Amino acid sequence: MINAAMIGLGRWGKSLVDTVQGRSSSVRFVHGVSKEPETEFAARHRFRLSTELGIALADHEVEAVFLATPHSLHVSQALAVAQAGKHLWCEKPLALRRREAECIVEACRRAGVVLATGLNKRWFASMRELERIVRSGTIGEILHLEGHYCNEHSTRVAGGWRDDPAESPGLGMTGAGLHVLDAFVNLVGPVASVDVRAFARKPPPDPRDSIAVLLQFASGATGTMTTVRAGPMYWRVHAFGARGWAEAQSEDRLCVAPIGRRPELREFAQVDSLFEAVEAFAGAVSAGTPFPITPAQMLDTIAAFEAVIEAANTGRRMTV
Repeated sequence: MINAAMIGLGRWGKSLVDTVQGRSSSVRFVHGVSKEPETEFAARHRFRLSTELGIALADHEVEAVFLATPHSLHVSQALAVAQAGKHLWCEKPLALRRREAECIVEACRRAGVVLATGLNKRWFASMRELERIVRSGTIGEILHLEGHYCNEHSTRVAGGWRDDPAESPGLGMTGAGLHVLDAFVNLVGPVASVDVRAFARKPPPDPRDSIAVLLQFASGATGTMTTVRAGPMYWRVHAFGARGWAEAQSEDRLCVAPIGRRPELREFAQVDSLFEAVEAFAGAVSAGTPFPITPAQMLDTIAAFEAVIEAANTGRRMTV
């Protein structure tokens, strides 16, 4: 059993604790850090509570640290965690710029600790099957990707740092679009360039906006992706290959159509993707099993994210 500390007990930090505590035989939270008085939550989940990261890092029982804090704090906090010799789970985005993410990756490498990032959509049953199909060559060389993630949770944020463009830039890119970028990088590799258009009808709170991205990958493949805040939850990643196509239509549905055959719809038992991602982190810590999102992929995703934000701000095509 890995003893962990949760840094940040906002909505998502609490979700992580609720997902793991008492359910996992691999991880348990023994310490929580919050600026707000979360004594009732801490008592319910039976962990110690403090107000400073340093107190958790000095706790000898803590072996791993989860960061669910404002994005601008990730770099300094992650470096402190690595320096303390604790394994690190950092919620996405790992950083807001590639050079900052590189500092985190290098610090964890030097410290010999596991680094994981919270891009849990990788563990959707449909996405695991889509990855398997692409890797198997069933649909041939990937020529084009399409993706869309619409997430109404953005309308439930009551102000604060998640509505701050300095903390969460690019309209829906930080909260939702990063998951699509990670899916793309996983399927076809690093992004080479991006063109972006952003449209905002109403600012936060309760935003009404969308962002559309045209991508070219180093492999030569192309891609398009969109993320809309305030619309009902919707997930789609569609891979077009030289010998067919495959589309993840939700968490648990995938359609595959090799050339010359009728499309086949496959449905899967729904999984708790966040739980599975944390279990993968635990396996990397306790058994040395590589975390499925490699440090190189983390850096490629943040590099593409940084380019998307710059392109959205300037209206110019950006090379990654």
